Amino acid sequence: MDRLETFPNPAVGRQYRIKHILHEFTSVCPLTGLPDFATVTIDYVPDAICLELKALKYYFLEFRNMGIFYEAVTNKILDDLVERCNPIEMTITTDWGVRGGMSSVITAQYRKQ
Repeated sequence: MDRLETFPNPAVGRQYRIKHILHEFTSVCPLTGLPDFATVTIDYVPDAICLELKALKYYFLEFRNMGIFYEAVTNKILDDLVERCNPIEMTITTDWGVRGGMSSVITAQYRKQ
């Protein structure tokens, strides 16, 4: 998470939505050690700061060799990004590739109180 960088929101006071889609996310199944592939969608309404994309790409590379379940990685991404940019709201969706004839979509949401 140390790699995550931000920049000032250029339109503070206006609620607008930012959507970033990473089509080549990889992690490792903690039980089999086999690679897992997903598309990760970050959908958020920024408050004072926004996420910087180059740093975000490097952040996602940290998962490449990490053994972690789908549900855990989705919630970890949400927790890390909310901690870093404190958005008004954020949704993380991970859409996992087919394995054994089954695919999975995990969604985690945050909304500022």
